[in-house]
Amino acid sequence: MFYEITITQFSKMLQNLSAILDKGMQFAENKKFDVDVLLNARLAPDQFNFIRQVQIACDTAKLGASRLTGKEAPQHPDTEKTLPELKERIASTLAYLETFSPKDYVEAAGRKISQPRWEGQWITGEEFAIQHMIPNFYFHITTAYAILRHNGVDVGKKDYLGKMPFKK
Repeated sequence: MFYEITITQFSKMLQNLSAILDKGMQFAENKKFDVDVLLNARLAPDQFNFIRQVQIACDTAKLGASRLTGKEAPQHPDTEKTLPELKERIASTLAYLETFSPKDYVEAAGRKISQPRWEGQWITGEEFAIQHMIPNFYFHITTAYAILRHNGVDVGKKDYLGKMPFKK
């Protein structure tokens, strides 16, 4: 279950985010303004900008998977400033997520998960996935989507959700 709700779904949403980035770039080109306007946009003065939302979404996916499985995650120094750099960050995260299999998650639910900012406190892998990792990932994906939408990029729910596995 943890593999499907993290790796499978996070990969899909990061692919959707990459496609939404393409729409943002096309929007800026069509309206003849610098795409940096979108990359540095934010919804509120005290909220992270678009670039940081993408970075955190990627970090949440890769570091969450790492914490649940014990596999070492790649390092990203958070230096992205351009749309191609953000797309590469997403691609790198997706490549890392592809290295996982359901077998990697066999003991994930019972793992003790901690982070430095939790000051020695911990939660189980199940609690971490359900109460922190998944909500945090979707918060940053949704906020990145909302920043572009707020700035006029023609994206909608179908862009956010991506292709559905419909059957006939």
